Amino acid sequence: MSKQALIVVDIQNDYFPQGKWPLVGADAAADNAARLIEAFRQAGDKVVHIRHEFTSDDAPFFTPGSEGAQLHAKVRNRADEPVVLKHFVNSFRETELQALLEHHGIEHLVVVGSMSHMCVDGVVRAAADLGYGVTVIHDACATLDLEFNGVTVPAAQVHAAFMAALGFAYASVVSTDAFLTAQR
Repeated sequence: MSKQALIVVDIQNDYFPQGKWPLVGADAAADNAARLIEAFRQAGDKVVHIRHEFTSDDAPFFTPGSEGAQLHAKVRNRADEPVVLKHFVNSFRETELQALLEHHGIEHLVVVGSMSHMCVDGVVRAAADLGYGVTVIHDACATLDLEFNGVTVPAAQVHAAFMAALGFAYASVVSTDAFLTAQR
């Protein structure tokens, strides 16, 4: 049994062009995530989906029970793939994620998803702190423009800054093609 799992973080309808909180590059990132999901399935490796849902109907996106909070069709889970429901940025916080990974003997996580600067960052840092080896597939993650103190930071720069930080101390950061080539 493989000791690695693919963690698919929050690739949900609200992050796509018709959703409430569209990300830059969501479709391209989901396409790469789908390629990785297929490779993990073919190898018989664990695929775990994370789905974020806020607890209030007043949330700006991912409102409880909404279509926007559902997993996107490009990355929908199979019946044998768990979906971990979370209410916080960190996918380990108040969820069964760690117990699930321990039950399956997982030691290394491969992370894809949304948003690079929030939930991807949160799960990667938490996983590393918990002792997991972590690989982030940078072109299977997406984010959006941010604003700070009157300055707009383009999504590409937000993404690059977070990937650089994660790659410095928390994870190996590689492309989909590089990861899939190395797995052969």
